[in-house]
Amino acid sequence: MQALCEKLARQLAIGSLIPYLGPDMLSLCDDVQLPADPVALAERMTSKVSVPHKLRKRLTPAAQFIENFKHRKTVVQLMNAAFASTPKPSALHLALAASGTGLWVDSWYDDTMAAALSQEREPGSWVQVQGLSQAEHFGHWTGVYSDAGALLSELPQGGEPILYKPIGSHGPAGNYLVSDSDYVEVLTEIDIQTPIPAAVQAWRSGRHFLFLGCRFDDQLTRCFARQIMKRSSDQHWAVLPQEPTRMEARFLQEQNIERIAMPLAQFAALFTEALQLRGEALAEI
Repeated sequence: MQALCEKLARQLAIGSLIPYLGPDMLSLCDDVQLPADPVALAERMTSKVSVPHKLRKRLTPAAQFIENFKHRKTVVQLMNAAFASTPKPSALHLALAASGTGLWVDSWYDDTMAAALSQEREPGSWVQVQGLSQAEHFGHWTGVYSDAGALLSELPQGGEPILYKPIGSHGPAGNYLVSDSDYVEVLTEIDIQTPIPAAVQAWRSGRHFLFLGCRFDDQLTRCFARQIMKRSSDQHWAVLPQEPTRMEARFLQEQNIERIAMPLAQFAALFTEALQLRGEALAEI
């Protein structure tokens, strides 16, 4: 495993590996008060607004019910409240932020990775691109923000590294893809790549992905990962300690994703050490 971590650290240092982060990355942070999976988020939202019992643990239909009967603003308010705090980034968050990649994909709504980038990078040296709900931004698929949170009209031309949040994020503007209708709009177009920014499409070309804190036991997560990976390399890795479901195993096989069957915290410790050693070696050159 040490040899694999060193290999991945080298790939990341030269910019050929793209970290793809999922909700379970929050498990690496201390004293987290945020919902760290769709079920926990659904339960948090439905504890504030009454929904039919069968929807209480189902995030997208619960959000759709609230949107239909309590207005979209209520959904946004509930999401903003659920992700109002920002955990202290873990050592792995910080190591990834300091790496040589030009793209980080973060598939959960928290601001932890953005906080890590703000801590590890110079001001003005990275941008954030977020998926937008058509219910609030009809005709616009993504919003671009500076590292200070300012809305930009387009991506800068300097090739700044991108934090890509395909389903939105709490900060800086409370953009969320969370209801059934949000996903219907995106999934209608995602096969032809319309919702995926051209800069993301360009950077992923020929590169590898490393999935951290992700599960692929849901059709939505598989669909987004599949489309974001399109036209990348033919070799990827995923830290997946749980035995894969039948559909997860099929997805891993079809996408050429090698499963790393160890707890995320254990892998994070080894990989963080490898990244730090790689950084120290580069600093001495």
